Formats: sequence, C-alpha cells, structure tokens
Amino acid sequence: MSAKYLVGFDGSEASKRALSFAVERAAAAGRSVVIAHVLEWSPYSFLTPTELEERHARRKEEIERAETALLAPVIAEMSGKGVEVETALKYGHIANTLNELANADGVEQIFIGRNGHSGVGARIFGSVAGTLVQIAPVPCTIVP
Repeated sequence: MSAKYLVGFDGSEASKRALSFAVERAAAAGRSVVIAHVLEWSPYSFLTPTELEERHARRKEEIERAETALLAPVIAEMSGKGVEVETALKYGHIANTLNELANADGVEQIFIGRNGHSGVGARIFGSVAGTLVQIAPVPCTIVP
C-alpha cells in the first residue's frame, strides 16, 4: 500500500487551498490523496422513535447531497492532476474523525485549511486545527 495524504475538505476556500497544496506535494512525492468530508453529527441526544426515523432520513439526504454537490465536482477537478484520489465521507466530530481516518488508512500526513476565524468562540470551543494538531498520529499541515 502506498502512503497517502489526508485532506479535510468542506468546500470552503481554505479547504480548497489545502487540497491544492496537498495535491501538489502528493504529485511530487508519488503519494495518493484521500479527500475527507466530515458531517458533524452528535450521537449524544435522546430521541423518540419518530425522531430517530426522521434523523435517519436526514442523514441519508445529507450524505447524498455531500456526495453530489461537494465530492463529485472536486473528484472531477482532480482528474488529470497526476495523483490518485479517493474520498471518505463520515459523520462525527471533525478533528476526531480525521484522526480516526488517519489511523485506519495508512495516512502519512494530514492537510487542513485555516479559515481565519479567531476570537471568543475559538477560545471557548476550540478549533478543528488546534484539536487535530494535538491528537493526530501523523504530522499536520495547516494551510493558510
């Protein structure tokens, strides 16, 4: 199995810069790229059976929307860049899920974009980049 680079991708300009940066490095190093999109969804809520059914339907819709509106266009854009690309679409906490993907998939490095938001919210709740850098099993590159 060849080494892979994992890119956290949400369609933002920051994630597009991270993907571009990772693809350039992957092409130069002969690596493949895993484009990962994480849909935040907490399993920790108490729901009635009806609410669970509705939630399952919403999850299915979100997955289909993410695959067609977000991942399919970026895969098409990456074809012809000289890099093998695959995708991962998961539910969960973004930093934890990227960490799990890095552990399970033979990832050599993680790339994420910095969105530039700072302030009280980031200090209270933390940021994906800050959390990922602390827990990741491999080096992380945060692309400005």
